[in-house]
This record gives sequence, structure tokens and C-alpha cells, in this order.
Amino acid sequence: MRTVLVALACAIALTGCDSGDVPSPAERQQGEEPQASVAADAVELRGDGLSAGAEAFYFAAGQAEVEAALAKALGESMRSGENAECGAGPITFTDFAGGLTAHFQQGRLVGWNWHAVQDGDRAAAGKVRLPGKVQVGSARTDAEAATGFAKVEGSTLGEEFALGDKIGGFITGDRVEMLYAGTQCFFR
Repeated sequence: MRTVLVALACAIALTGCDSGDVPSPAERQQGEEPQASVAADAVELRGDGLSAGAEAFYFAAGQAEVEAALAKALGESMRSGENAECGAGPITFTDFAGGLTAHFQQGRLVGWNWHAVQDGDRAAAGKVRLPGKVQVGSARTDAEAATGFAKVEGSTLGEEFALGDKIGGFITGDRVEMLYAGTQCFFR
């Protein structure tokens, strides 16, 4: 009888240790379609993280590991810095060739944005892409025809849109200018 009570008490104690709404890695992968392999010199951006070469990272992955994989795929970072005044709290950012910026908080990947290459940036050693037809530089019509496309009404940042519930972007003129996911430092 005592053994049964001890076992029951342990089971109750373990259920109290549940983190609530944070799924385990196995739960996160249930129902997901297998991710296609990414070339060693490519970065594929996703609504819940990114893949760089053979390595895939969900948001919350360690900064050092993510930066190392991105550097291997795209070349060494061009610059990094911190914006302490973000509404979500201080964000550290690292820019890579090809217009990719990775966002980190407390040493963890929390977001990315991909924008047109800026003057003075070097050419990427690899390629950045989003799964599907919508890419930075894509025609407005491609974005508007994409599954999950919705205009963000009342955006103070320009012509903003969403692709489903995890990826957003901006259109300038007739082209997609930026795509993003996760935590951003936009001042609205």
C-alpha cells in the first residue's frame, strides 16, 4: 500500500512540473510535414524559425549555434548590434549578406527579417529563400495570390500584409520589399 501511495504522490508531483502551453519537441513535430533538405549554401526561412544548410532551428534556439550555421551558409556576418528600446524588450540583431537579419533576446533566436540588399552590403555567398513563390523582390500579384495572404489594415508602417498567421511582409510599389517572422522591433 505504501508503494502505491509513493507512486501516486510522484505522479501528482510530476504533473505539477508541466510547463503549460510549451509543447515538447515531439509534440511540435506531430502533424508537421517533413522539411525538405536545404543546400549547404542556403537558408530557408520559416514562420517558426529557419534552416541553414543541414541544420534547422526553431525560435528559442541558441544564438551561437544559429549564427554559426548562418555564417556557414551565407558567409560571416556583416554587423551586429542591439536595440534596447524595442517594445518586446532589448533585441540583439545580426545582419548577414543577402538581406537577412536574425533577432535574438537573451541569447535565443526570436525572429528574422529578410529585406532587399542595402547599398554597401556584400553579395551573399549563399541563397536566402522562403518556401513557395513569395520572395523578397516578388511581384505584388504573386504575394496577393499566395495562400493565406491578407492585407494588414491600418498599418502605420506602409503596405503591410500577412501570409497566414506566422509570416508578414511589406510591399513597396509593385514588389515585396521585406518578409518577417517572430519578434520584430517595429515602432507602430
